[in-house]
Amino acid sequence: MDNAPERDIIQSIERGFAVLLAFDEDLPTASLAELAEKTRLSRPAVRRILLTLQKLGYVEGGAGRWALTPRVLTIGQHYAATHGIVEITQRHLLRVVELTGESASFAQLDDINVVYVARVNARRVLSNTVDVGTRLPTHATAMGRVLVAFRPAEIVDRIIDEAGLPALTARTVTDPIAFRDILHDVRGQGFALVDGELEEGFLAIAVPVRDSRGSVVGALACSTSRGRHTPEDVVRDILPVLLEGAEAISADLRVTTTQPRVLPGGPRPGMFSPPR
Repeated sequence: MDNAPERDIIQSIERGFAVLLAFDEDLPTASLAELAEKTRLSRPAVRRILLTLQKLGYVEGGAGRWALTPRVLTIGQHYAATHGIVEITQRHLLRVVELTGESASFAQLDDINVVYVARVNARRVLSNTVDVGTRLPTHATAMGRVLVAFRPAEIVDRIIDEAGLPALTARTVTDPIAFRDILHDVRGQGFALVDGELEEGFLAIAVPVRDSRGSVVGALACSTSRGRHTPEDVVRDILPVLLEGAEAISADLRVTTTQPRVLPGGPRPGMFSPPR
C-alpha cells in the first residue's frame, strides 16, 4: 500500500490531515493565512477544509482564528479501541511504576519517529513531561534505539539521511558510525540506556516487546533523573523489572493472538460519527 499509485490517493483527505496536524504546541490557534503558509495550500483550499472540519466538529473558529476541539481526541480513542496492545500494556506499566517508583512508557515506531502509545507517570514530574501521542526523535531516546535496532538497515539509513542526528544536548550521539555501533550493542544486550542525550540529567532505559512471532512491536521504558539514580542503579534495579514486564506483555499478546479480542457492538462516537 505504501507504493499505491497517485491516482488511488484521495488528495482532499491528505490535505485535511495536513491542516489538522498544522496545529501544535507552537501554533495552538491559527489564522487562515498561518495555516495556508504552514501547509503550503492555497487560502481558499484551507478555508474549505476548515469549514468541513468545523461541520464535523473537529475545529472551531472565532475572531479570525481557528483551534482544534476535544473531538480530535476520539481519533486516538479509536486506535486504542482497535489495538488490544494499548489495553494490555497499561496494567503492566502500572506494575513497573509500583515496583520502581519511576514513570513507565510503551512506545511504537511511526515512520522514523517514536510515538508514546501508553504511559503512567510517577508522582514526581520530570521537566520533560510527555503524554500519549507525543513524538520524539529515535536517535536520542532509549525507546527509539530499541525500536530501530531490530528494524531493517533501510530504516536506520532514513533516520540518518532524512531526520539527521541533531545534538539535543552536549551528550547526544550525532556521529552516524557511533549511532550504528550503539544499535549493534542494543541488539546484543537486549536493552538501550540513554543518559542525558534527550535532555540534560534525563536518564531512561528501554527493552523490546515482542509479539507471538518474535517480532519487536514496541518498547517498554522507564525514565528517571540523574539526581535520583545512576546508570548503574538503573541497570541493576530497573532493568530486571522491565524485562519481566516485557515478557508479561508478550505473553498476553500471545493469548490475544489465539483468542481475538471482540469489541462491543453498536455505534462508537468519533471520527465517522455525525456531529451533535
